[in-house]
Amino acid sequence: MNIGVSAGRRASLDEVLHDLMIGRSMSPTAVQVRSPARLHLGFLDPGAHLGRSFGSLGATLDGIVTRVRISEAGTLKISGRPAEPVRAILERLHAALGLPLRGHVEIRESIRPHAGLGSGTQLALAVGMAFCHFHGYPATVRQVAGITGRGRRSGIGIAAFEKGGFLVDGGRGSETSTPPLIAHLPMPASWRWLLIQDAEAEGLSGSRERAAFERLPRFPRAVAADLCYRLMIQGLPALAEGDYAAFCEVLAAIQQANGEYFAPAQGGRYSSHRVAEALTWLQRRGWVGLGQSSWGPTGFCLLPDPEAAERELDALGSAFAATGLRFQVVATRNRGADLFRE
Repeated sequence: MNIGVSAGRRASLDEVLHDLMIGRSMSPTAVQVRSPARLHLGFLDPGAHLGRSFGSLGATLDGIVTRVRISEAGTLKISGRPAEPVRAILERLHAALGLPLRGHVEIRESIRPHAGLGSGTQLALAVGMAFCHFHGYPATVRQVAGITGRGRRSGIGIAAFEKGGFLVDGGRGSETSTPPLIAHLPMPASWRWLLIQDAEAEGLSGSRERAAFERLPRFPRAVAADLCYRLMIQGLPALAEGDYAAFCEVLAAIQQANGEYFAPAQGGRYSSHRVAEALTWLQRRGWVGLGQSSWGPTGFCLLPDPEAAERELDALGSAFAATGLRFQVVATRNRGADLFRE
């Protein structure tokens, strides 16, 4: 997470939290947080064969954000959408930390919900961190995540807010509060994510998501072992060395295993048949690193450079012009959220 003061001067999160704890920082007149979307690229072991469940990998996206600003007001005022989840977040913080329910909370921009881009976690963390900083409370990102109920299965959204880049979390054990970040690497600046979005579809969430997990059989141990082996011995080294082809092989293997496992709960390997058609079309053109983020419906294809991304973007736009799908090219954001104190 990146802290800015006044006209863009930045300090480390540790420095600002230390100043807040010893009372050195004056209360700001306003606080603004800009938090990034993320791709959830798959689970490693939902079956908890070694006592830890899930374990996730993901990537932070540039250019798709939730943006929140809190300024002084005599009472609590919420502008923009979604207002009700924001009120619930603030009430949890009030109950846990005793912070006054006061201030003008503006939701100036928000990630589309239930699209597989991590909107719920980014909203909770953006609102929570802005609210705590506005009231002079030295909250950590993990503290806010715990209070607001984030990270129940995956810690990728929390780590994206904290660090950005490519992320692997260690899943949940019996004493886990939020899944720990166990690997964090920047992604090459030239690589691009081609996103495929279906506005008419929604991924599972809430009670429907919980019910889906309860109905699914246990994830096969042999598959979990293979995915962890591939990620550790091939995927992470490939990313560290900028080996696009080798990294995409591992990404494809993890996506295939997750797609097949979750197919009974989402009606197929992909939750949107229109996104599935576009991904199949890209695969036939020779691309390997593609799949679905979380429960979808957003699909993605990792491309090696901006030129290839623009070519495929134009080709997809022509081939699927009548489908209503939306296509977008974004880079990886190799840093976390921004917080500005005004």
